[in-house]
Amino acid sequence: MKKFRKVLDGLTTSSPGGTLGSPSCGSAAGTPTSAPTPKEIDIQETLLSENFQLCKTVRHGFPYQPTALAFDPVQKILAIGSRSGGVRILGRPGVDCYCQHESGAAVLQLQFLINEGALVTACADDTLHLWNLRQRRPAVLHSLKFNRERITFCHLPFQSKWLYVGTERGNTHIVNIESFILSGYVIMWNKAIELSTKTHPGPVVHLSDSPKDEGKLLIGFEGGTIVQWDLRVKKTDFRIYYDEAIHSVSWHHEGKQFMCSHSDGSLTLWNLRNTSKPFQVTFPHGKIQKDGRKESCKPILKVEYKTLRSSEPFVIFSGGLSYDKAGRRPTLTIMHGKAITVLEMDYPIVEFMVLCETPYINEVQEPYAVVVLLEKDLIVVDLTQSNFPVFENPYPMDVHESPVTCTAYFADCPPDIIPILYSIGAKHKKTGYSQKEWPITGGTWTLGSHTYPEIIITGHADGSVKFWDASAITLQMLYKLKTSKVFEKPKPVEGRAAELVEEDPFAVQMVSWCPQSRIFCVVGISSHIILYRFSKNDANTQIVSLEVRLQCEPEDVITPSENENNPCFTEPGSHSPQHHHQYPVSPGSRTPESAKDSVPCLKVRERVVRVPPGYQSDLVIQLLWVDGEPPQQITSLDVNSAYGLLAFGNCNGLAVVDYLQKTLLLCMSTLDLYGATDPYQRLTRSPRRNRQSTSDFSMRGLSNFYSDSKKRIRTSYQSLTELTDNQQSVDMERSKSPTSVCVCSVGSPVPVHYPTSLHNDPRVLPEPVASLRASHCSPVFYLLDNVKGPGRKLSLPTDLKTDLDHVNGHCTSPISQSCSAGKPRIPMGPEGPRLSRRGAGRPPFRKAQSAACMEISLPVSHTEVGHASRRAMLQQFHGVTMYSHDEHHTTTSYCWSERESRENSFSRSRSSSVSSIDRDTKEAITTLQFGESYGRKSDVLPTPCLWVGTSLGVVLLIPMSIPTDQEERMEEPVTIGPSGAVQMLKGSVLRFGFMDYMGTVIQSPYEVWRDLNAPEDPDRPRRRKLVNFSPSSSQDACGEGHLAVVCSERQAKVFLMPSQSCLYVHNITESSFVLRADVVSVCNSVCLACFCANGHVMTLSLPSLRPLMDVNYLPLTDMRIARTFCFTNGGQALYLSSPTEIQRITYSQEMCDNLQEMLGELFTPIETPEAQNRGFLKGFFGGNSQTFDREELFGEAAAGKASRSLAQHIPGQAGMEGMKVAASGVVGDLARARIALDERGQRLGELEDRTALMMTSAETFSKHAHELMLKCKDKKWYQF
Repeated sequence: MKKFRKVLDGLTTSSPGGTLGSPSCGSAAGTPTSAPTPKEIDIQETLLSENFQLCKTVRHGFPYQPTALAFDPVQKILAIGSRSGGVRILGRPGVDCYCQHESGAAVLQLQFLINEGALVTACADDTLHLWNLRQRRPAVLHSLKFNRERITFCHLPFQSKWLYVGTERGNTHIVNIESFILSGYVIMWNKAIELSTKTHPGPVVHLSDSPKDEGKLLIGFEGGTIVQWDLRVKKTDFRIYYDEAIHSVSWHHEGKQFMCSHSDGSLTLWNLRNTSKPFQVTFPHGKIQKDGRKESCKPILKVEYKTLRSSEPFVIFSGGLSYDKAGRRPTLTIMHGKAITVLEMDYPIVEFMVLCETPYINEVQEPYAVVVLLEKDLIVVDLTQSNFPVFENPYPMDVHESPVTCTAYFADCPPDIIPILYSIGAKHKKTGYSQKEWPITGGTWTLGSHTYPEIIITGHADGSVKFWDASAITLQMLYKLKTSKVFEKPKPVEGRAAELVEEDPFAVQMVSWCPQSRIFCVVGISSHIILYRFSKNDANTQIVSLEVRLQCEPEDVITPSENENNPCFTEPGSHSPQHHHQYPVSPGSRTPESAKDSVPCLKVRERVVRVPPGYQSDLVIQLLWVDGEPPQQITSLDVNSAYGLLAFGNCNGLAVVDYLQKTLLLCMSTLDLYGATDPYQRLTRSPRRNRQSTSDFSMRGLSNFYSDSKKRIRTSYQSLTELTDNQQSVDMERSKSPTSVCVCSVGSPVPVHYPTSLHNDPRVLPEPVASLRASHCSPVFYLLDNVKGPGRKLSLPTDLKTDLDHVNGHCTSPISQSCSAGKPRIPMGPEGPRLSRRGAGRPPFRKAQSAACMEISLPVSHTEVGHASRRAMLQQFHGVTMYSHDEHHTTTSYCWSERESRENSFSRSRSSSVSSIDRDTKEAITTLQFGESYGRKSDVLPTPCLWVGTSLGVVLLIPMSIPTDQEERMEEPVTIGPSGAVQMLKGSVLRFGFMDYMGTVIQSPYEVWRDLNAPEDPDRPRRRKLVNFSPSSSQDACGEGHLAVVCSERQAKVFLMPSQSCLYVHNITESSFVLRADVVSVCNSVCLACFCANGHVMTLSLPSLRPLMDVNYLPLTDMRIARTFCFTNGGQALYLSSPTEIQRITYSQEMCDNLQEMLGELFTPIETPEAQNRGFLKGFFGGNSQTFDREELFGEAAAGKASRSLAQHIPGQAGMEGMKVAASGVVGDLARARIALDERGQRLGELEDRTALMMTSAETFSKHAHELMLKCKDKKWYQF
């Protein structure tokens, strides 16, 4: 515990730039700044480094790129392997475990040790692993690495400790599961086939023991050869040669016949009495053509042959459709007697497995369900009903139903919100599922004692938003909201206009939710905002829309007088927004791009609609096209229910909307927010007649959801450099053009015009200025994915940023190349005219960026230039121009000749552009926060304020005057006046937080939820109930001042309000930058949590900014993680680990300690079912399966030792405790008993040896005594 004593500064204040020279992050704590104070601040910090530990908790969603499937019929647990080396083990709801192979090699096959609590995995690096499932977090006990052969198939008989392993060379090896050592018994391929065979039979694709005799092993080779090998006599019983390649084999339970699936779409049934030809050949989906020939069919990849007591057997297979039926979806065919049922799947089938009642292969199987693993889904079909319905999946496997584009995490929510959302969402659930219980019921799970309400919100590319119950480390769907219902469907367009239409125009870019007031805001990719209110009642409503013209600087300025009187936004005198159109066009029409002006990207539904209970749209805000330029994407948003205000910003400026009165209060460029307190020297820009892009580089986005042919998208981005303190005098033409900005309050729509300087034209820059080098460059998020067709245009949002230089996420400052003045680098050919119509850095229509599929790779330029200055502070977000995949640059440095570069990697491109002067009016709004604060240093009491953070590291404070009475609030205007208060940090501002003098977080005011559609009660009129609102606030400490925590990409500062003096400053990182930062509560205290681009997760104490934890957790290998990473209270965080999975982590030591209690048990002690008594007659006539001792055949005594160079044994990392637990099964009991017998025999042998030695010693003693007696017999006493 440490006490910090600081004092209020009521008389003097520190300058904004006085805190820039802060110490490095290597210091033990944030450095306090000197400030004389008349009052003490006594804050006791209770958090210590011992309170923090980082670990993964649970992974939700569908396993990404699945490859293998296994099921334990006794334990009733399911395992799924993936291409990245992960293994998901699922049981009853709540039992969900994720394991990861350290090598990251793809999982080829999974084999349960049935009812033993163990799992064998075969990976693509030819390694076998044995996993212990008897602990809550499974671990590897043994590994066996094959050196000279590739593993192709594995088979483990029930209740056996010997694993059969088939290889690519056609050999079959045998592994002891207990010791994980190869046996000397090997079935060589040349011994299995006839000596006269001239061709190699191919890799082993099937291994199984005969149900009739365990001593017979059936081996299937890919080339069409099938061999039954007698393990006792080490020779073949029969060989089958078939013309078509074999994919799978399945036995009848009596062991007298088996079925094979082939590459020509046929099924062959073989009888062991006559193996010269198949007993039956069928083409289930092949019809006889007119010429009498069978039509060609696709391969049948797998077949299962299962019997029933009461009816005919099931034959279930995947594939086999005819080739002429193009466009048909993947199918699973169920043949039951003469009935054939074809189930069409939404995605390709990876694997399927029939679930049976018995684990014994020589009994009637009685199948009851079939598990089908698809590329992006998991379904279970009920075989007990004739229509084969599917079971309702209790796992959250549909997180990726539409690609995830953003996430939000809320812990310790109001307890009533989850039941309400669930009750409303349950009304919209799908029907038609099987009425039976979900068949995968293994494991045990109980609700832990350390649980509290948690909600995860995911936004998706199709405009949908899903609310998930994340309490007790589970995930369950609560409620789904479709934002696309607010808009009209876009009209289909043709020709070049089709290239500009968004493929996912409703994609969700960010969300803002207040659990207390239940106000919910959604920001869309088409520069629109939808505000929702929650209601338990349905209603008839007409959607209110508000159009905002937030394009504060036209690009095509010819002379200063042309746009002199063109206001940025004009508000009518009434409270309704103005719908003004200079051109009679509508969204989605075929109007030329250059003719679009004052129209939104989407069209809101105008008719009255019936909305169901739940979230109902209250207001739609849309940014408008300006002079043929699309609106820039929204980069920041905040809404406050107590104030009734919504603020948003982008790279053009800031807008504030009163959603109660449905009016626009403020619409200003970022530069105009400074007023006279602009801390930077802005350079003007010469007007340019043609919009020519100064983009120099291309960027590729790769989507994992779609094929490579749909990923070839080129984009260019406008590079950034920075101004220096000692700017060189430049001889250039400067032309100032006033840009109108409207600052209005409700009821007084008086436009106020501010002159704004224009950009400098990079074409007229001389060489010295052109060679400026950026010493600090804020990163930008590039989100590209889900490209489903040619000609789609993507835009790059500018809300978050990347500064990545290597695949592992290490970051450096970008370096600019020099560019010759007067020679702007623009693509020639078909891109030239298009770029001339668009402004520099103006994106055309946007394509939905999915956070699930963002992997970026940027070309790195190697030209070196010198430094112009160390102190370069100004920075902007990149402007973007898009190119379709069929277009190319003529300049070689822009061509994508390395499209096959690695996915999931990206690097920071060093700029060769000199458009550094173009960023002064491109300062983006990166974060916003409403709260009770002090807008001016002279304020005595807190008032409603809006905190604004920009991409240049500037913090602005905007005070507001809001009527307190409910009636006045709906009629009187809200006044907003930028005060010009400025603070500065390094890098873009990411987060604000507020604390009182006791170290407690000050929550933003909010309105208690009330149902506006509920029936009126005359006795109890509905009135607004506000919490923490300053006129009625009971927080006395707030009236005396508070602390403001501000975090940027590189720095964190704590300010004392209202004096605005800096108390503490801490440089978080120098070599990287912060991607996400939040003020969170942990262990009944508060800290600042940060996630950096180099993969470090850090926590800092508040208010002293003392480092508490710094863990190199996750190298940032793709932008999906950066886009979706978010912290929450209770020491938890999450991110999208793959396009289909959500990974939750904790950085709290307390939760790490309680994690074992919260996780489910995978293994439950269950008695193995007894084999059926087959009766005397069946046993007498050979129907009973023969048993044999495999130990006698495969043991070291009989088979010898295997070659050491063939495979290498690698001990696991599970530890002694895991080894003891794993050895407690039936196999382990036998091993222990055998070891005990060996030890007992050894002790008995030692005892026998000792007894013999004693007898020998006694005989020797007796002999010597007798000789001595004879020698002394005749002697007298005196002779001695």
